[in-house]
Amino acid sequence: MIKNFEQLMTKVKEMKNKTVVIAAAQTSSAIDAAVMAKKENIADSLLVGDKQYIYKYLQENASEFINDFSFIDTGDDLELAASESVKAIREGKADILLKGKCATATLIKAVLDKEKGLRTGDNLSDVLVYEHPEKLVLMSDGGINLYPGVEEKISIIKNAVKVGHALDNPKPKVALLTAVEVVNPKMPATVDANIITERYKKNQIEDCIVDGPLAFDGAVSKMAAKAKGIKSEVGGDADVLIVPNIEAGNIFGKALTYYCNYRVAHVVMGAKVPIIIASRVDTAETKMLSIALGVLSSQQL
Repeated sequence: MIKNFEQLMTKVKEMKNKTVVIAAAQTSSAIDAAVMAKKENIADSLLVGDKQYIYKYLQENASEFINDFSFIDTGDDLELAASESVKAIREGKADILLKGKCATATLIKAVLDKEKGLRTGDNLSDVLVYEHPEKLVLMSDGGINLYPGVEEKISIIKNAVKVGHALDNPKPKVALLTAVEVVNPKMPATVDANIITERYKKNQIEDCIVDGPLAFDGAVSKMAAKAKGIKSEVGGDADVLIVPNIEAGNIFGKALTYYCNYRVAHVVMGAKVPIIIASRVDTAETKMLSIALGVLSSQQL
């Protein structure tokens, strides 16, 4: 099992190079990520956007790489950049989609276009991977689904499990996070978790181990799980944390970055290709690690 980002990078470097298309690439962190990905030999890049800006930035900051990238000039038209990037995927010119300057909603709209998009029939969900000192842990969904119900949560689990498989974990342990370990009708997340766990026991969710409701401490701490009397294959050793709603995932993800200072990467699964919805404040390293995660996850599609 891949336990840290160094091991992830090593595996990706052994793979045949993929191409990432960057929608509205006229932003420094996106261009820097493309340069880093090229330097590390993990992916080539197709830069879609304001070519004048992109070319000037490369001349001033990484002139030796100018001839290593392909370009599609869409000026500063962000919607056009999104649609042209999706078109490039459909035409086989790229394997992974990365958001640059355009808004997430703009890119997702192009991805979900019924005629020209990248729909598969599955729900989209964002899978965040963080580098805990002991191992890589997955969390979903803090970026796409607002208040998912049971069926949406099952789709979120399946997308996260695909990323877990890409990280060489054949049977990820999935914890359905809530505030407590008991079912309380006044706490809908606990009810959903119980239903999903029963569905798992009926073999309706495969290639992983699912349990819940579990509070965070009971999911990740063996000491806490023992103290609480939790008897579970998942308790204390979860590989995948499924949060109840987008607020929980968003706050948790940002706490990992700003309080824990953990390195993170994330990828949206459920489309024809992995999609990287980078935050405006994500560093070039985070975007580059996300590209590497996208390359690895593309094997599961």
